[in-house]
Amino acid sequence: MNKAIFFDRDGTLNSNKEHYYVWKVGDLRLNPGVPEALAKLKSRGYMLIGITNQGGISKGEYTTEDVEGFHKALLEALCQDGAGLDEIYYCPHHDSNENCLCRKPLPLMIEKAMARFNIDPALSYMVGDAPRDMEAGKAAGLKTILIESNSDLRNILNKIH
Repeated sequence: MNKAIFFDRDGTLNSNKEHYYVWKVGDLRLNPGVPEALAKLKSRGYMLIGITNQGGISKGEYTTEDVEGFHKALLEALCQDGAGLDEIYYCPHHDSNENCLCRKPLPLMIEKAMARFNIDPALSYMVGDAPRDMEAGKAAGLKTILIESNSDLRNILNKIH
């Protein structure tokens, strides 16, 4: 079985300091230490997977194409620095418009990735900057690491073996 680290996107991998919704490619700003931390974790044998709520799609703030364009730019930026994500899962729903089973704090996005990539939850982690990230990780059987929003991601390296 594989081991993985699941990352929230906004506030964890990329900065959300000036925006509630981050979806424009021009607003992409990696948080400090992200490329170095991801490269180091990849060298330790972890799969790296993004898990993000994107309720702005449901609310009409932006489109699926906008999110996928942002994710493409994010992946390209990470690859330029020798890091990368193996996959990104996102929930396009919002509680104000519909009920769904994939929006964090529910664990369905994580569970889908675990099934697809044969990931052992006992060897895996969820890293995020919000209680809902921790709830989703715990519900999927992962160890969890809560970080301060927009902080240096290298700070987690000593917490992951």
